[in-house]
Amino acid sequence: MVRIRNLDFGYSRRVPLFQDLNLALDRGHIYGLLGKNGAGKTTLLKNIVGLAFPWAGSCLIDEQPAAARLPKVLEDLFFLPEEVQLPALTAEQFVAHTAGFYPKFSAEQLYEYLRELEVPLGQKMHKFSHGQQKKFMIAFALAANTGLLVLDEPTNGLDIPSKVQFRKILASALSEERCMVISTHQVRDLESLIDTVVVVHNREIVLNREIDVLAEQLTFATGAAAESADAFHTGASVRGPVAIRPNPGGAYSRVDLELLFNALTGGDAPALLAYLNPTVTEPRHESVR
Repeated sequence: MVRIRNLDFGYSRRVPLFQDLNLALDRGHIYGLLGKNGAGKTTLLKNIVGLAFPWAGSCLIDEQPAAARLPKVLEDLFFLPEEVQLPALTAEQFVAHTAGFYPKFSAEQLYEYLRELEVPLGQKMHKFSHGQQKKFMIAFALAANTGLLVLDEPTNGLDIPSKVQFRKILASALSEERCMVISTHQVRDLESLIDTVVVVHNREIVLNREIDVLAEQLTFATGAAAESADAFHTGASVRGPVAIRPNPGGAYSRVDLELLFNALTGGDAPALLAYLNPTVTEPRHESVR
């Protein structure tokens, strides 16, 4: 669905943010885009949805250039930025003004999502709290039923019960026809939701891999099992020592996204990436699936 090829981009010609970057995102997946603050997650999302313009290379949505913002692309694309500010309209008025841009929009789904997220109706939305505004736009984004849904830090501003409901309704909305991309720095919020993790670091996509594949490639050990000489990365948690180790037998191991992220963005990354990508001999901008 989304194909980024040899993309160069930056806000200053002297300081490029991305160089020769490649990334493929397909329908039927929920991607978690992870990266440190300033790594370029939001900028990458803006390139994907056509709100930023590459210096070189291309970003395509279903083989159409994202930056062209063609109507047939936009009607199947919804981008929810981190900060939202709703107008002085009721939910019903907002739907009347906006839903027509999305041919697959379902008012029935919208009001069901709003009920689950406990968003009040009948009042002007600009008077909502920040969390309520965020929940309304999450519900609207899902009800638009676009093939590509891009969410930038959607759980910021949500309380714990709302985060639980967010994960529930997002998982229920995924289909083989939809591609969802979620950028976050709150790794724990996505652990039970995403099926593919994408990590951007040092101007590169250092990982783009399905969680189930990682669970068979790596062992995420705790306690005594973490104290091993073959560990790629070690850390500490409330459960005691933790580590990422090889998994030559392929036995399923629950992926610890926070531990994985720390390993991929720290000094232990080269050895871990060499293990994950044994045929790679030169630096790459997109990991092999």
